Amino acid sequence: MPLDPQFRAVLDQLDAMGAIPLIRGSADDTKAHYKAISMARRAEGYTPEEVADVRDDTVDGPGGPVPVRVYTPLTDRGRLVTYAHGGGWVVGDLDTHDPVCRRVANALGAVVVSVDYRLAPEHPHPAPLDDFVAGIEWAAATYPDRPHAIAGGSAGASLSAGAAIRVRDNGGPQLAAQVLIYPSTDTSMSSPSVDENADGYFLTKSDMQWFYDQYVPDKSTRTDPVLDVLHAPDLSGLAPAVIATAEFDPLRDDGAAYAKKLEAAGVPVTYLPGPGLIHGYFSFLGVVDKADERSKQVLDATDKLLG
Repeated sequence: MPLDPQFRAVLDQLDAMGAIPLIRGSADDTKAHYKAISMARRAEGYTPEEVADVRDDTVDGPGGPVPVRVYTPLTDRGRLVTYAHGGGWVVGDLDTHDPVCRRVANALGAVVVSVDYRLAPEHPHPAPLDDFVAGIEWAAATYPDRPHAIAGGSAGASLSAGAAIRVRDNGGPQLAAQVLIYPSTDTSMSSPSVDENADGYFLTKSDMQWFYDQYVPDKSTRTDPVLDVLHAPDLSGLAPAVIATAEFDPLRDDGAAYAKKLEAAGVPVTYLPGPGLIHGYFSFLGVVDKADERSKQVLDATDKLLG
């Protein structure tokens, strides 16, 4: 189907503002630019979604303390979500994804632990994954006996997919679900959607190439199965998955192919394509009606897995 007209308007507005392209020279410049456009959505009069409590804490990680932000929902249904923000492993932080975490907490009745993992290029793979796994283990120990989902969008979804494999292999916390929203799963970037949606839909093919170059500069290591999860040799025994993609996204086929590979390995999968949507739609809550609808369906599917 065609690009959603509300997203067409959003893209036109971002272009008029000079907000795209996303990559701005150095990694530091790109980090600052992404933070600015993320926070610009919260104009004067913006009111964050109310939750019962928000507090900041730290987790002991392999590279030192890892900041986390803990959200308690208005109605606590005894669930737990450990969340990894998106941003190509290079940009993003606790603040940029605060609205999403609030929505997840209230929609699922879950305590949400958002993990501020280290970023590339200063901290390449596997440092962000190491930090996220440390956050998962801390969340499980701090909030025991809760059905526990791990979740993320884009790079955060890739980290969640890798963490699900590592947790399984290392005998880590029992996971009730892995929620992968437009994940990157194939480091070769060889799927048709990469070229079909190479330009014009916020995230571009050249953006992804740049992000990979920052995150995994040594191309010989890009076959690590907790990174190149589509080609991991063993996907059996992983947590049930909810996988969501967007039609106009270079990563669309990454998510679709991973859903099929998980199903072939005997992992229960709920796959939710995103007709008319672009990469990052989960961050446009309250702006694009179709993004709201699909986001709700993703959370409803997660709700069922958490019981």
